Amino acid sequence: MIMALKEKLEDILMTVAEKIDDNRYLQAIKNAFTAYMPFIIVGSFGTLFSALISSPKTGLAQWIPALESLSGAFSAINFATMTFMTVPIVFLIAMQLARSNKTPEHLTGIVAALAYISVVPQSLTAVVGEETKKIGAVSATALGAQGLFIGMLMAIIVAELFRVLIKIEAIKIKMPPSVPAGIATSFNTLIPILIIVLGTAIFGNVFKTVTGQYLNEFIYAIVQTPLEIALKSPLGILALVIAGQIFWFLGIHGGLVITPLRNPLFVTALAANIAAVEVGKVPHEAFTMSFWMNFIVPGGAGVTLSLLIAIFLFSKREEHRMIAKLGLLPGICSINEPVVFGLPLVLNPTFAIPFIFNSAIGAGIALFATKIGFLVPNVVEVPFGVPIIISPFISHGWQGVVIQLLIFFVCTLCWIPFVLVSNKEAEKKEATVA
Repeated sequence: MIMALKEKLEDILMTVAEKIDDNRYLQAIKNAFTAYMPFIIVGSFGTLFSALISSPKTGLAQWIPALESLSGAFSAINFATMTFMTVPIVFLIAMQLARSNKTPEHLTGIVAALAYISVVPQSLTAVVGEETKKIGAVSATALGAQGLFIGMLMAIIVAELFRVLIKIEAIKIKMPPSVPAGIATSFNTLIPILIIVLGTAIFGNVFKTVTGQYLNEFIYAIVQTPLEIALKSPLGILALVIAGQIFWFLGIHGGLVITPLRNPLFVTALAANIAAVEVGKVPHEAFTMSFWMNFIVPGGAGVTLSLLIAIFLFSKREEHRMIAKLGLLPGICSINEPVVFGLPLVLNPTFAIPFIFNSAIGAGIALFATKIGFLVPNVVEVPFGVPIIISPFISHGWQGVVIQLLIFFVCTLCWIPFVLVSNKEAEKKEATVA
């Protein structure tokens, strides 16, 4: 009965993973955020440079006042990469879909970006002297993290609409064969582009007239905000972590499966933290990429570096000790595939419980440390692959190092009983063979 339920659950989860992996919209979102991640890291370092160099309170500008003039440059880096992020991400998602649709990639990306801009406010009200004037400008809320949800939706809709329109021969402007291919493509796509941009602009204008809100403001209020609140809550984070680990247990890269849900949350959280620091406030969003790397999957998903420590201390199985030696150096850089597939941990009932739940334990410890004020949310993202200890120190300071070491200690204790059970299993097997 138990085996039948286990197999049924495995089948369901495998089906879910396959559906997610085959969904080209989720794949496009995942690939777009992956492509943009270096720019997010660069943007966070702009804030770090500002604090270390140009700030008159915490930076070198305390002793070299001329360095304070560089603050504008560091703010510009942050604006270009973080505050402006929605537009390039819309472009990248549309490009990814165009690749699978076999339509012009760059044109699709540009059309999607223009369509998005056409439905958000293009002017701001400002008081100039004693007059109130409208100034042509796009608000930071539309360009930044608050526009991500509607931006992703617009990218998908526009890419699919462009795919349909570009195949309609009747609306193509035919050019002679002697015309270069690039120019011919521009004329062939002119009317589809006109239809899309005109249609989205009219729709956005009508929506604003009817509801009194721009489309991005409306969607943010009723969809993006509640979704973020739910997934960024402690229960939401733990559910996301455990779901990812269950997929890992089944031999599926759990991080990739949940990336479409997870990465937009990381981006909005980091943007909120940086915005808070920019106005002199304390960052308050814990759930960032560095939080995930340093406290949820340090040493690899399932905190498998702790398993290697437990194996070195207590395992009597030579094959496990050999794999632990091979996996130690990658594990220090949070790469655990040698252990996951070499030990293996995939579909291994002996190690299933700690493998599935240790990352959630790490998340719980770090969230508690944040709640009591010991661990301050980060404003600097650290690239994947930076070794343990160094990574949390860069992103969260010495407090991050303390919490990471605590997580390793607790998770090692969790792995030890299962390593001992594994020893007994090996002894029984040897006795049976003898």
